[in-house]
Amino acid sequence: MLGILLAIVSASGLLCILMIFSGKKDKGTGGDGPSKKPKNKNAAVIIKECTKKLAHDAHNISALKQLGAVYYEQQNYEKAFPIYQTLFNLMNVHVEIDQMDASLKYGVSAFKTGKLDDAMTGLTKVLRLDPKNYDANFYVGRVLYDKKDFDKSILCLKRAAAVASEKTEVYEPLAFSLYNAKKYRESLPYLKKVLDEAPENKEALFYAASAMEESGAGDKALKIFMHLRPDPTFGPQSCVAAGSIHEKQGQFEKAIQDYEIALKLENIPQETKLTIYYKLAQVYLKQHAIGKALTYLKQIQSITPNYRDVASLVSRYQELNQNSNLQAYIMSGTSDFVALCRKFVEGYYPGAFVKIEDISVAADSIEVLCSVETSKWEDKELFRFFRSSGSVGELYVRDFHSKMRDIKCDRGFCVTAGSFSEDAAKYVEGRPIDLIEKNKLVQVLKKLDVSGKLNK
Repeated sequence: MLGILLAIVSASGLLCILMIFSGKKDKGTGGDGPSKKPKNKNAAVIIKECTKKLAHDAHNISALKQLGAVYYEQQNYEKAFPIYQTLFNLMNVHVEIDQMDASLKYGVSAFKTGKLDDAMTGLTKVLRLDPKNYDANFYVGRVLYDKKDFDKSILCLKRAAAVASEKTEVYEPLAFSLYNAKKYRESLPYLKKVLDEAPENKEALFYAASAMEESGAGDKALKIFMHLRPDPTFGPQSCVAAGSIHEKQGQFEKAIQDYEIALKLENIPQETKLTIYYKLAQVYLKQHAIGKALTYLKQIQSITPNYRDVASLVSRYQELNQNSNLQAYIMSGTSDFVALCRKFVEGYYPGAFVKIEDISVAADSIEVLCSVETSKWEDKELFRFFRSSGSVGELYVRDFHSKMRDIKCDRGFCVTAGSFSEDAAKYVEGRPIDLIEKNKLVQVLKKLDVSGKLNK
């Protein structure tokens, strides 16, 4: 009996102990008791604790890793960068540092904070460890793009795209790198992918239009440029591009409209404004509106006196604007210029009988072959008219002399709105050739009043 009693007591005691432990456990995990400490600490707590540890030991690896991870996850790259820079510098002597992780985050943080050389240091280390790492190839490509090393950027970005084709972020820098490397046709498919993802991307749209124009699709490009004309950022460039296309098509009024739209936009870069003034002047010159052209050329001079050939253009066209005869000589159409040359020859010998035998038109000149009869002499003569206002060299005069000998002319005249070189002048000494430069040309034209006769 005693044995049975002891067994019951022992069992009861064990049951009580189990109930006590069970109660403690319930107390700890139940809704009424204090909650268990979470596995992941709050970021603020980690930052506080790690900052304390690092104040005592700046190379506390555990604290650096935890603090860096928090800042990196928060995309606080300004604070993440120095931490991962430290880990990167220590990783060769601390085996507990993950070299791949530290190098990658050091490189990305450096890129995000504009430290391109540091970014390359970290990211190239990753590529040595894993040449096919997507992030390293992607960010090295972006660094190289920012450094304008477009060919190398293309290689890295293409590698990144091959590793993870589903990541669309690679298409924009790859498209822009190809465009800036002047691989226009190759850039177009990638630019299309960028625009499929973000149709509002004006930079991609402008590049696409430019690439189309360079690839021979000028009509399609023109539509995009005209669409972009009002854009505050890409509008001025688009106006210039649209105007250039219209110029090539001979649509000068539309080109003028493109350039004038650009001038109405706000905050145009001064270099772009100068380009537009210059292009407007060129278009007006093609329309023979010299006065309007001079207005824009003088505006350029007031801003940048040595811009391109503006000084010589002003000098040249200012004189033309005041001399309608010379203006007719230099700027008239081919048929009018032929008529002008004919009148020049017919009026060169007042009172003589001049018979025009042949007129030939070349790319750089017009030749008039004639016979001249007076009461005292008779000659066969050849006139060659150059429209250039520059200097005519000896080779042209030699060629003219050879032509005279071939057709057995008695005398020849080379006429230019510019001048002849010293060598050309020496060559004609002792030869039956007269050189008529601008000053003498103007005198003859004034006597003939060529412009007036052409207009009748």
